[in-house]
Amino acid sequence: MPEIHARLGHVGIYAHDKPKMVNFYTKVLGLLVTDHGTARSGMELTFMSSSPSNHHQFVLVGGRPDTTGFNPINQISFMVDTLSDLREVHRRALDHGASEMRVISHGNAWSCYFKDPEGNVVEAYLDTPFHVAQPHGDPLDLAKSDEDIMRETEAVCRADPSFMMMADYQKRMADKLAS
Repeated sequence: MPEIHARLGHVGIYAHDKPKMVNFYTKVLGLLVTDHGTARSGMELTFMSSSPSNHHQFVLVGGRPDTTGFNPINQISFMVDTLSDLREVHRRALDHGASEMRVISHGNAWSCYFKDPEGNVVEAYLDTPFHVAQPHGDPLDLAKSDEDIMRETEAVCRADPSFMMMADYQKRMADKLAS
């Protein structure tokens, strides 16, 4: 069985008062808001980071309900090294009872989302060399070759007005974080 070295990539949590939470995390931990917007599902997202090489390390998601027993964790994300690793995580997750599998290209990352046996959302992902504003999501077919996935992702990203190469985005982030 191929070895996978998964690392925690980012965490997303639901918030009652997103502006208050954004203020807290920017003031207390020095996180920078990198993007914000509304996902197709209607969820209001604010992406935050303290690293020029990570578009987001933390995501605040609006709409946390006032219900007992609600899990405020939106997702737990783990970074993998290659598309082969992502395919392997996809297979293993299904083999071990994961449900609600979704495979998506965010432009800046390729992701596989699923629920663990207790219903927590888990994401395995790897970064691409491209940047587009988030949220962004297109279907991703892991049965395609690495070359086809890269070519298709680049074409979609270049058509987006916010497109830039990740190295340029990281330079901009480094400049913002330094000021």
